[in-house]
Parts: sequence; structure tokens; C-alpha cells
Amino acid sequence: MMRAGAIIVAAGRGDRAGAALPKQFIELGGRTVLQRSVEVFDAHPAIQAVVIVLAPGRVADGPALAGATTRPCIFAEGGDRRQDSVANGLAAMPKDVDVVLVHDAARPFVDGALIDRVLGGVVNAAAVVPAIPVRDTVKRVNLERRSVAATLPREEIWLAQTPQGFRRGVLEAAIALGKTDVVATDEAALAEAAGHEVGIVQGDEANMKITTPADLEAAKGRVQSRTLRVGTGYDLHQLVDGRPLVLAGVTLSPDRGPIGHSDGDVVCHALADAMFGAAGAGDIGKHFPNTDPAWKDAPGLELLTRATALIESLGWTTSNADVTVILEKPKLSSATPEIRAHLARVLGVPVDSVSVKGKTNEGLDAIGKGEAIAAHAIVMLVGAAPKAESGA
Repeated sequence: MMRAGAIIVAAGRGDRAGAALPKQFIELGGRTVLQRSVEVFDAHPAIQAVVIVLAPGRVADGPALAGATTRPCIFAEGGDRRQDSVANGLAAMPKDVDVVLVHDAARPFVDGALIDRVLGGVVNAAAVVPAIPVRDTVKRVNLERRSVAATLPREEIWLAQTPQGFRRGVLEAAIALGKTDVVATDEAALAEAAGHEVGIVQGDEANMKITTPADLEAAKGRVQSRTLRVGTGYDLHQLVDGRPLVLAGVTLSPDRGPIGHSDGDVVCHALADAMFGAAGAGDIGKHFPNTDPAWKDAPGLELLTRATALIESLGWTTSNADVTVILEKPKLSSATPEIRAHLARVLGVPVDSVSVKGKTNEGLDAIGKGEAIAAHAIVMLVGAAPKAESGA
């Protein structure tokens, strides 16, 4: 099984964006450009290590610049050229990582689906680049004469994006070539120059790179114009002997847990219900009915992963989530850090965007007598509201 890591390049000055700060440190909707890039890779289940390359004077401030993450990030110093920065990032990457993704911090709208396509591409190729075809007619220009030198076949012209994926040995060969006088604007070009064929996977129109002041304004507008939706969820299960009590993949009790068609994970079920409600997509019973044997004993994290994919297919992403678990015993406090980390990974958000609290019912009703467990959840979704269906 391959182990994947990501190098996020954030060492540039970002002068062309026309801002007082380097573009990667500019705030977009409450998080910086860099933090938005980092959180997507940090939350992706296939990414085992994240290396962030910063200008030498900023490395000591790395944790603060990266923001809250579910795992410690590794910080490396940038070099004089992009390829030098990537070389330093690769040197800092753990040795057991055999697939490396290289991403520009200035692309803050990368998402998990694009990362999946890149990782999938590296299975069958030494290196892959996400790219999108151009729509306009492309002209090669004689700069001296300011005239058209040739019209290029449009179907052969694609615009490269990041993250670009490499088998580690291929990236090492590309970096070795980059340490010579060869200069390239991305690692794929170095891999090509080193004699490797570079594959193409479908990029994403939304995966824009912030370079100019106009790009920065477009990114700000994109964040500000998003629609917010709030949803609530609730779940309750009877507790019986002979069943484990598992919340978000964390076992609290091995021998007394909830009765349920699936695993009775009230945290994941309440969260999924809240997400479906916010997206206007029904409830958990609609998508995972207890009459379907496919969901028999299904882990709560699996159902939540599927729920997340479904709401993302509808154009929504999770901004933050808050869960209150009502349980007389065992106490929840020691397990909450791990539960929050698991939920953050599945939801694709920083761990500080997930709250999990434990409460008791002070000995009242079935929950208070230790006969049941319940959870309330509230979720905020962010996205472009779907168009209303027109009436007949």
C-alpha cells in the first residue's frame, strides 16, 4: 500500500498580487490562503505527512502560519528558486513516503476529489499533472514584432495545475536535474526533462491560482458570495450488554453498547442527519435505511464519509460541527480529542472546527439510568445554494 505525502510550497514573496503581505498569508473568509490549502491535505485520509516550505525567516512561525491541524506538520526552508524549495521540502519528507504531491499554497480551493484523482493517476504513471483544456484559440506570438507567429491546435493545449503527483524516485530524479542550470516553472517540467512521461488527470476549474490583484479579488468574492446553511441532527439508542460502544471510531466500552441496525454510533448518525438537513437532502433513514442489509453493522465513520461525499456532490462543504453526547457512563472527556480528530478528517475541516461535548442526564429518564445514549448535532455548510426547481 502506497504512503502519500504532500509538499506545500509557500516560500514565495507573492509580489504580483499587489498586497502588503505575501499572497499565501492573506486572509480569505477567516482563514489565510495557506491555511485553506493546508487543511485540505491535512484532512485527506490518504495523506500521511504534510511538509510546508516557508521563507527562511518564517519557518520558526510555521505552526501559527499553518493553523490548527490534526497532525504535526513538518516545516522546511525555501530556496532561491522554486525547484530549490521543493528540493528542501522533499529532503524533509519522511523516508517511508513513496508518493509525493507538490502543491502551490496559492491555490486555496483545492479539494479532496482532485487529490483523489492525482493519487489515482500515480498508480498507473510515474508522474501526473492535473490540467484543464483551454477554451480560447491559442496564438504563439512573435514578441519582437508583436504579431502572430502561429495558431496552435487548441485541443492540444492544457493548463497545468497543482497538486502534481510523483513517485518518490521520479521526483528525486527531477530535483537532481533541477539542481543544475535547468530552470522550470513546475516539477512536472523537470520530470519531463529527466526523461519521464508525465500523465494528465482532469483538473478543476475552481482550483484557481492567486497571482494578480484581480485573482485576489476574485478569490475574496468567491468566499464572500458563498451561502451558509445550518442543520441539526439527533440520534438515540438503547444500551445493552454484549455490544461495543463506539463513537467516531473510538471504543468507549467493549461490552455494553447500543442496539442498532448499524453500529449505533450516535455521534456520526446525528452529524450525518444534520448535514442532510442543512443540504435539504432528507435524513439518514432515507440514505441508509435500516431495511437495507448493506448497512448492517456499518461503522458510523463509514456512513459519515458517505454522507460527506453526498453533500459535496450537491455543492456543499462543512464549515464546522458541534456535537453534544448525552451519556451517564463511561465519561467522554478522555476520548474527545481522538473523536474530534477522526471527525475532522472525515468532514475535511481543521480539528478546531469540530466540537464534541459530553453531558449526563443527572440520573433522570432512560439515559440517566444508563439505559440509553443520545447525541445532538449542529452543522454549518458552505456552498453555492442550488438553483430552485421550476414548477410545471
